[in-house]
Amino acid sequence: MEPIARTFSQNDWITITLMVSLLFPLTAKSIYYSRFFSFIILPFNSKYLTMYTKKEKLFNWFHILLSVFQIINTTLFIFFIWRVYMPLSQVKNPFIFPLLLAGVFLFLSAKTMAQLFNGFIFNSYNIFNELVFKKLTYLNYSSFVLFIANILLAYVFIDSKIAISIALILFLVINIIGWVTVLRNYQNFISSYFFYFILYLCALEIAPLVIMGSFLK
Repeated sequence: MEPIARTFSQNDWITITLMVSLLFPLTAKSIYYSRFFSFIILPFNSKYLTMYTKKEKLFNWFHILLSVFQIINTTLFIFFIWRVYMPLSQVKNPFIFPLLLAGVFLFLSAKTMAQLFNGFIFNSYNIFNELVFKKLTYLNYSSFVLFIANILLAYVFIDSKIAISIALILFLVINIIGWVTVLRNYQNFISSYFFYFILYLCALEIAPLVIMGSFLK
C-alpha cells in the first residue's frame, strides 16, 4: 500500500478548537455538578448568583474553566465575523486566530484588572469584586450561545450573516439581562457615587468596546 498525503482543510483546526473548548465546561460539570446546573438556569433563576457571589468570587476553578471556554468561543466567533467581512487574503493568514485569541485574552484580563483596581481607588473592593463576578458570569453564560453559533457557522450555515446577527442579538440580550440585574442590585451604591459610576461606565465599559471595534475594522 502506498502512503497517501492528507491535506487538512480549514475546518479541521476549527473542529479541534471546538472540541478542546468543550472540555472546559464538561470538566466543570464533572467536578462541580450541582453548581453547574445552578449556572445553567442563570437567566431564569438567580440562585447561582445568590449562592456564589460572596462565597468564592472570581478566582475559583469553576469560574476559570468557564472563562477559558468563553474566551475560546468568543475568539472563534470573532474569527467567523472576520472571515465573512474581511478580504480572502487576510482570512487565509494562519496567525489570525492566535492573534485574535491573544487579543481577546489580554482585553478581558486588562479590563477585569482595571475594574478591580477601581475598587481599591474607591475603597469598595468587595463590591467591585461582586459586580465584576456577576458581569463575567453572564458573559460566560452567553458564550454557550456563541459555541452553538460557531458550530452552525462552521458546518451548517457557513459564513451566514443572518446566523451571525442572530447570535449577536442573543449574546447581547443575555448580557443586558446581566447588566440590569447588577444595576438593580447595586442601585443604592451607584446612586451614592453616580458621577464616578458614569466615569467608570465610559472609561471601562464603552471605551474598550469602541477600541475593540476599531481594531476589528
